[in-house]
Amino acid sequence: MKATITSLSAIEILDSRGNPTVCATVHLENGITASASVPSGVSTGEREAVELRDGDPARYGGKGVLRAVANIEGEIASALRGMEATNQDGLDRRMIDLDGTPDKSRLGANAIIGVSMAAARAGAAARGLPLYRHLGGTNTPVLPVPCLNVINGGRHADNTVDFQEFKIAPLSAPNFREAIRMGVETFQALKGILHDRHYGTGIGDEGGFAPDLETNDEAVEIILAAIEKAGYRAGDDIAICLDPATSEMWKDGRYEFFKSGAGSMSSDEMIDLWRAWIDRYPIALLEDPLGEEDWAGWTRLTAELGSRREIVGDDIFCTNPAILQEAIRQKVANSILIKPNQIGTVSETLDCIALAQSHEYRCYISHRSGETDDTFIADLAVATGVGHMKTGSCCRGERVAKFNRLLAIEKELDGKSIYGGQSLSWKFRG
Repeated sequence: MKATITSLSAIEILDSRGNPTVCATVHLENGITASASVPSGVSTGEREAVELRDGDPARYGGKGVLRAVANIEGEIASALRGMEATNQDGLDRRMIDLDGTPDKSRLGANAIIGVSMAAARAGAAARGLPLYRHLGGTNTPVLPVPCLNVINGGRHADNTVDFQEFKIAPLSAPNFREAIRMGVETFQALKGILHDRHYGTGIGDEGGFAPDLETNDEAVEIILAAIEKAGYRAGDDIAICLDPATSEMWKDGRYEFFKSGAGSMSSDEMIDLWRAWIDRYPIALLEDPLGEEDWAGWTRLTAELGSRREIVGDDIFCTNPAILQEAIRQKVANSILIKPNQIGTVSETLDCIALAQSHEYRCYISHRSGETDDTFIADLAVATGVGHMKTGSCCRGERVAKFNRLLAIEKELDGKSIYGGQSLSWKFRG
């Protein structure tokens, strides 16, 4: 079926932090319409594609996105009218060329990625395929390990914890459905432990608990207790994944523990800290263990710890194939976090994943701290077979929506899928 684009429309909606964002809709000649909502990050890399904000202090403190909405309905619509929604590379390239900047700042990355995702959905509908099949073809789908963010700190919570995300990864489950159950049971056990120890059980931006703890180490210790209380074995059944978001800690060439008041560390001292934590705790994955400006430190850390654990770059890579290519040359990290709105189009996201996989880098699909109920990244994770993803904790509707989409995909596949925890080489083995 032909999938000719006739028009685009857009509206300003709200993300999970109550800030404005864009919802774009693609209208096809055959009557199909498809929409996509755009997330927004608070812990952002310096080289991310740039969101277009209105800057009008009289509306949303300057964070409005009416200019991005107007760009979708104006310039972008004129440029894409008559193109086929199934021509993802072509329409993405036309938007990139139309914008004309290296960071998509003229039209706005939030405008461009919204249209790009909506077009992918429209193309899938025109072909009569689920989105994951449209993007990924006919390979046996891999349902990702859900890396649930159970304790929030850093810029994602108003507490005393310096590191941003403490996550659990259910590895021994036979399928995604059971993995979610394991994660939820551990999350509820964690809530009980925090309550018993008279810690707060309020939640941060991504749905994890945000207690005031004595040390960063205590977050890991409490999670290990929760895994045991839920009836699972730490390391064998459920591993720990960390995203300390250390770019947020980087100041004058050192890492400042800006919330706990525990001083600061040099790059080498941070590497020593992560080596000690890996020796002590069942940690499967370290995301952004060093800051995006500390390339020399990243090279040393990867050489020392990369053979033992998955070392993920987020802020340092920004889902950018050109930056990843340089990282491959310098042997920086062994995995890349994938956030479509960091680079700004679906096709560039897929190109980045393909480049990483061709050089044996792992890929880790991610949400943003300011999310919507859009489930695009769930289909993307299945389409690309990356094996693991993070979309926050197992509460808050914008986080759970992704997990519920994956449960529906698994049901639809009716046993013709693989759960990532069983087959991935990054699986922690104690």
